Amino acid sequence: MKNKEYISFIKMVEYINKAIEYTKDYTFESFCKDDKTIDATVFVISQIGELVKNISDETMEKYSDIEWKMIKGLRNRIVHDYEGISLKSIWYIVNNDIIGLKEQLQKILEKEKSEKI
Repeated sequence: MKNKEYISFIKMVEYINKAIEYTKDYTFESFCKDDKTIDATVFVISQIGELVKNISDETMEKYSDIEWKMIKGLRNRIVHDYEGISLKSIWYIVNNDIIGLKEQLQKILEKEKSEKI
């Protein structure tokens, strides 16, 4: 794995942590009423998708259990149709999908770090 990819994985985990932190004391209803939290959460999710652009096809194939195309697709949807994004979908992603992605990314970082040593 290239150093740029490794750094991108670190940044993805940082953005995931932000999304979790931004929404931790919210219910879906209170989240929907807080435009600043919505904007911040959607932004960090889009940044995760943006960072996927730094991941080579080789690395994506090596870690094919991650839904790379879905992550990039969500980023594109956010950027090109922000007003059409479903808050239910964002809420679900933050409370379900993103936790698993964080665990996968952390395992990759540990594996890659041990391979470099």
